[in-house]
Amino acid sequence: MKLGPHIKELFRRERKTALSKGVAAAWPICLGYAPIGLAFGVLAQKAGLTPLEIGLMSVIVFAGSSQFIAVSMLAAGASAVSIVATAFIVNLRHFLMSSALAVYLKNSDRKKLTFFSYGVTDESFAVNLTRFRESDWDLNSALVTNFSANITWLITTVLGGFSGQFIPAHAFGIDYALVAMFICLLVFQLKGSIYVISAMIAGIFAVFLSILIPGNSYVVIASMAAAAIGVALKKKAGSGEGR
Repeated sequence: MKLGPHIKELFRRERKTALSKGVAAAWPICLGYAPIGLAFGVLAQKAGLTPLEIGLMSVIVFAGSSQFIAVSMLAAGASAVSIVATAFIVNLRHFLMSSALAVYLKNSDRKKLTFFSYGVTDESFAVNLTRFRESDWDLNSALVTNFSANITWLITTVLGGFSGQFIPAHAFGIDYALVAMFICLLVFQLKGSIYVISAMIAGIFAVFLSILIPGNSYVVIASMAAAAIGVALKKKAGSGEGR
């Protein structure tokens, strides 16, 4: 069955609109990814990875925190099993992010959802969730946002791998890049006293548990404990207002 010219034109406009909306939403993410991706590439090169291996990791894993952690563990001589297990634990938060986005993607094409889920990161999650809540946002626009960020990350990490040979280790505070990114993400989430309290509890728990528990699992435990306390405080505050 052939499509009429009017229907073809409508599809063309929809694709163009999704592309423009997705790119417009993605450029702040891409702007942030550029220095962090370069920093990761440099660190990965110092850990012994080639630009090709760095590119493959950025395609297969595509998770900044896990990639930074994996490179650090590789440099420290950790086993493959411990690296995979640590990355899995660190990325458990993606289950929660995907669940939050799934509410807005009911009855969507499963193939598109597969590609969309691949591109979910902390930054794209925050942007897409905000757009789904506040504006006329659809899966096509969200896909453009995710893959714009993905391509930027891939290109900058590989460029960092190539340029790493010309940059001394620990130069320009590169090894602090990931920490700085998560501090920024945290600051933008602090929209009330309960969020501030939860963040402080998570930090205190993480420092205390890091002394008692080997590895990086203390990060997940501290985050879950702080989130539970935050939910309890929010419910208590809500019940207090209703009295």
